[in-house]
Amino acid sequence: MMTITPARSRRLSLSSVRRATAVAAVTAAAAVPLLAPSGAAAASSPALPPVHAGFDYQIGGAYTPPSGVKVVSRDHEAAPAAGLYNICYVNAFQAQPGAEKDWDSDLLLRNANGDVVYDKNWGEALLDLRTADKRSRVAKKVDGWIDGCADKGFQAVEPDNYDSYTRSSKLLSAANAEAYITLLSQHAHDRGLAIAQKNTSQLSGARAKTGLDFAIAEECGTWDECGDYTDAFGSNVIVIEYTDKGLSKACTGWGDQLSVVERDLDVSPSGSKGYVRKTC
Repeated sequence: MMTITPARSRRLSLSSVRRATAVAAVTAAAAVPLLAPSGAAAASSPALPPVHAGFDYQIGGAYTPPSGVKVVSRDHEAAPAAGLYNICYVNAFQAQPGAEKDWDSDLLLRNANGDVVYDKNWGEALLDLRTADKRSRVAKKVDGWIDGCADKGFQAVEPDNYDSYTRSSKLLSAANAEAYITLLSQHAHDRGLAIAQKNTSQLSGARAKTGLDFAIAEECGTWDECGDYTDAFGSNVIVIEYTDKGLSKACTGWGDQLSVVERDLDVSPSGSKGYVRKTC
């Protein structure tokens, strides 16, 4: 079984990456009902999460959602929560800790010395997305996980580490990330799933070409970035904070428009030590 990585508060490593591009305004997509049965082909546009709805982030372990929750994000190896809108988490741009052997050796990003490049905060090897061939091969593996999400009955997919290029010592580019996530978007849509932009506010303006449908933003209240996401995705933004101060800022500025939740950094299951879940 794949080890589930704790919550990725990527703002820890992105404090220097601030609003690299101006984000174009995009009309907000209206909230739509839950998607019909899993495995159905995409008819036109996949169903998006209901906006300003109760949300719970459960990528650290599944548990019975609290009262009032309508949207849940869980790891792709978990089962979706019955009767709710379910988002399926996949680590799409980096290998899980210790899982380097699950990937072809040449798909691990290497520096000029031939050493694998790691996300030092999480001990994860970055995947090499520098060529169309490699992007296609990486996407094929991740597409298999996306297929599993669709088959289980999830309504959307959350590909994490879109911003891994910022931790690649300039070996990867934003263009590499955009080209690769576009492949994932196409496959998710083919399977009837919506697809989220995870963090990476500086690339929000590219959503039209990448095909991303909504945003999941960690600590956008803390870093005053929630507006960058709403400029691109309207109210189709889910906010996750990891401190009381961040929750307060997010709720004050956006609590009447967006789904906002505070979780503990390890995203601990309910009833376990360290579990924190608060809302506006």
